[in-house]
Amino acid sequence: MKKGSNVSLSVIKRLPKYYRYLEAINEKGIVRVSSKELSQITGLTASQIRQDLNHYGCFGQQGYGYNVKELMQELAKIIGVNKEYSMIIIGFGNIGHALFQYSGFKTLDYNVKAVFDKNNEEVSTGKLKVLSTDDLKEYLEKNEIDIGIITTPKEGAQEVCDILCEGGIKGIWNFAPVDLKTKNNVVIENVHLDESLFTLTYFINTPEDFIF
Repeated sequence: MKKGSNVSLSVIKRLPKYYRYLEAINEKGIVRVSSKELSQITGLTASQIRQDLNHYGCFGQQGYGYNVKELMQELAKIIGVNKEYSMIIIGFGNIGHALFQYSGFKTLDYNVKAVFDKNNEEVSTGKLKVLSTDDLKEYLEKNEIDIGIITTPKEGAQEVCDILCEGGIKGIWNFAPVDLKTKNNVVIENVHLDESLFTLTYFINTPEDFIF
């Protein structure tokens, strides 16, 4: 496996999609799949799929296609989902609750170690004690955490982000309705639900631009 040091963001964002579809194929007991068959499933061209995967190595064989399980394993290594990650959630409103209860985290070894909220006395997970955001800095000093998930209101979100960056977090998954900036080489993924909804709205009104 070679690492794609100059791979475009669009290619990187397609890798989880390939992994997800391969997972579904593998669950059906399918042993091998061609780029053409993947094209029919994913909606991407066979040429695009081959080009994307070739950034990381030669996984398929001409006339045979891809071994589903082996390609899944290689993609897991490339994406990094072949190991465990510790996470904390800051903000325990509706989105925080939903993420905490998401069963897919445990399936992929993303382990929520703690939950923080400003009004920690008023909320409960039923499984995990909700800590005060005032204790966030001290918690990070005592615990090694990989990913911080921010689901707070936009006010104060940057302050939380700064504490996470100073506390040794490796990556931040931000659901606060504001673009946050990191430091200390901390990676961030800003998730804006309204942008996704607006994109859907655009295609509803301009279906000719949507590739089915």
